Amino acid sequence: MGAVLAFVLTLSYHRKGLDKLSQKLEEDRLRVKVESEKTIADAEKSAENRKRELLIQAKEELQQAKLDLESDVRDKRHELKNEESRLQQKQDQLNKKLKEAEHKNKEAENRLRSATEREARLANAEEEKRLELERIADLTTQEAKDIIMTSTEESLRHDMAVMLRRMEEEANETADLKAKEIIVASIQRYASDYVGDATVSVVTLPNEEMKGRIIGREGRNIRTIESLTGVDLIIDDTPEAVILSSFDPIRREIARIAIEKLVYDGRIHPARIEEMVEKAGKEIEQSIKEAGEQAVFETGVVGLHPEIVRLLGRMRYRTSYGQNVLRHSIEVCHLSGAMAAELGLDVSLAKRAGLLHDLGKAVDFEMEGSHMEIGADLARKYHESDVVINAIESHHGDVEVNNFISSLVCAADAISAARPGARHENVETYIKRIEKLEEIANSFTGVEKSFAVQAGREIRVMVQPDNVKDDDMILTAHEMAKQIESELNYPGQIKVQLIRESRVVDYAK
Repeated sequence: MGAVLAFVLTLSYHRKGLDKLSQKLEEDRLRVKVESEKTIADAEKSAENRKRELLIQAKEELQQAKLDLESDVRDKRHELKNEESRLQQKQDQLNKKLKEAEHKNKEAENRLRSATEREARLANAEEEKRLELERIADLTTQEAKDIIMTSTEESLRHDMAVMLRRMEEEANETADLKAKEIIVASIQRYASDYVGDATVSVVTLPNEEMKGRIIGREGRNIRTIESLTGVDLIIDDTPEAVILSSFDPIRREIARIAIEKLVYDGRIHPARIEEMVEKAGKEIEQSIKEAGEQAVFETGVVGLHPEIVRLLGRMRYRTSYGQNVLRHSIEVCHLSGAMAAELGLDVSLAKRAGLLHDLGKAVDFEMEGSHMEIGADLARKYHESDVVINAIESHHGDVEVNNFISSLVCAADAISAARPGARHENVETYIKRIEKLEEIANSFTGVEKSFAVQAGREIRVMVQPDNVKDDDMILTAHEMAKQIESELNYPGQIKVQLIRESRVVDYAK
């Protein structure tokens, strides 16, 4: 009974507590509702005020934009009005000029009409005059023209021959003498001995047994040498000698040194061959560098690109008609400088052009094109001056000379090549050049026969006296020399000598 009473009392207590809690929650809900409604009302009021402010601001901005637009329109109208005024003025000026042009055109038409009428009257008078002259002279106009042209041509040809002879005599008296003095002084200042430089192509062996060792078992040694050097080895019946054949002189020199080292060492097998070829290549490369530096030091030419110095060294192993190209270039350098000094030109530039004039010959067996083209391309690549480039291109007459220094280089090149003993050429080339020289001379009208003398340095031409006059000989010799220059390659210069001889024979009986 007590427990029941206690449960009832407890239940009653909790119920009262729940009622209080429910009442409190309801009060809080009502308070929150009131605060929410107030917040919403405040927000709506604030939004309405913001909306009103934005609307007022937009109206003000619109009004300002309208005012700015009206101002721009007024300015544009003012500008258009000014432009229209200027265009109207130009239109008035153009109309005025057009009227003046029309007036001048009418005057020109009137003058042209008058000139046409006057020309027609003159033409009629000329025709009447011509007909009258034909009647008096009993010749047609064409016949008279032919007579006049023939007479004029003969007279002009005679005058040209006389003038050319006089000019040549004056040139021979002045320019030739001065040129000889300069050239002789330059040659005296630089005099060098010549030694025919032949390409080394034979290696001497100590005995015949060495040939078999160079060939090796089943030819392995000779194949190794040929593949590493690019040189053909010719082992024939020549006693105690091996012949080397290659178009590249540097490769041939490397092969020669390598074979000489192998023969001296005595150990000849593929590994040793490869080692010796590598050593020979390094020696040649060092020799090339030293030769280039020595050439630059000897000539006093400074500021050359290192690659150009190396190319100069390669020319030590290059020959032209038996003449060493590096020694030839050094001599042309000194001769060009000496002649430039005599003429008051830039000595340093002349020596530089003379030293580099055959630069292309250092690599012409590796690249396509003539040595002039290759040398000019190399000079451009290493930023040489236009004078040097023109001297390289023009020293054989392939390109027109455009400065005095290039002319000096041409002269120095010819002097160096034409000196006795400087160059030699094979018999076949020599015979072909002589035959071509006589063929050119015989191709001219009135030539009876011709003879190439002094190893092709002079051509003597006998002309027919009935067909070639004395005055014509000067022009014929000049034209023949020009044709020889254009069609024939030769060292130095060729003298063209024409001989006209009249003989009368009679017999006393």
